[in-house]
Amino acid sequence: MTAPETSPPAARAAVPGATLLEVDDLHVEFRQRSGVVHAVNGVSYTLGEGQTLAILGESGSGKSVSAQAIMGILDTPPAVVTGGIRFEGRDMLAMSAEEQRKIRGPGISMIFQDALSSLNPVYSVGWQIGEMFRVHQGASRKEAKRRAIELMERVRIPAAAKRVDDYPHQFSGGMRQRVMIAMAIALDPRILIADEPTTALDVTVQAQVMDLLKDLQRETGMGLILITHDLGVVNEVADDVAVMYAGRIVERGTVDDVFTDAAHPYTEGLMNSVPQVEAKGGRLQPIVGQPPNLAAIPSGCAFHPRCARRRLGAAAAPGRECATDEPPLRLVVPGREAACHYSEEVLGA
Repeated sequence: MTAPETSPPAARAAVPGATLLEVDDLHVEFRQRSGVVHAVNGVSYTLGEGQTLAILGESGSGKSVSAQAIMGILDTPPAVVTGGIRFEGRDMLAMSAEEQRKIRGPGISMIFQDALSSLNPVYSVGWQIGEMFRVHQGASRKEAKRRAIELMERVRIPAAAKRVDDYPHQFSGGMRQRVMIAMAIALDPRILIADEPTTALDVTVQAQVMDLLKDLQRETGMGLILITHDLGVVNEVADDVAVMYAGRIVERGTVDDVFTDAAHPYTEGLMNSVPQVEAKGGRLQPIVGQPPNLAAIPSGCAFHPRCARRRLGAAAAPGRECATDEPPLRLVVPGREAACHYSEEVLGA
């Protein structure tokens, strides 16, 4: 299969340095009276210095919840988080709430999906950016405002000194997103999590925001986790990609490998649903069906009800019946992991 039609990818980042983040068998459940929602089901990955990891999948696949668990911002209860999250070797789940708070900002920071709802409408953007310095570094209001202006200039907000006292509603969507980026990078984090940072922005502004994030990464060497469903953005900026479905990673590898030849039928379906320039007059190929209810995930491979390649009953190999035997995430070819019983056949390996 061919990769989505995009402009040529930017030069990939240098080989990642020291390991910054280790996520090991992460589970997140939301326990409610109506039942248990299994939002994240055994996610594992590492992130190195200077590396960009894209986490890709449909809405409801567990991408954002896994990021919020790493940030330690889920309400517990109803959320129950288990597994391992280690930042520079330190176990975050064993930390107190105060210890986690000290890591948020200078250690790990996050850009949220909707800038307008994430920013407080009754405070100026300068006050909100400056809060990072007042809370974490004890800066005075005057000093915090000065540094807020510097950050606004750093993220290329025009006339920053004049606009520092403006309120969120006075900025365009693209400028509000830059304000969110300024807040996220205020304390020079080691890791930046960008959760759908270009949602609802036009194509030109999307490109500007992603160029800004790449420039900041080159300046600081931070690790970047990009959560998105935009395949074009992933192809442009990421080094590696993890594809999530029903709370699990179902495929993982370099962007070039995964986009060139998907090993999991779900990844293949995502690729085929992207419009192709050369296919004039053709029809899109959507993935049939709907993502599963995370309170009632199908047995076996969670994707099997939507999979055209599924093998059931006598057609399946022993121990690899798609409706009953859950496939592990395993190495199928060098450098590529997939959670499909028949990935080698898909790849022709």
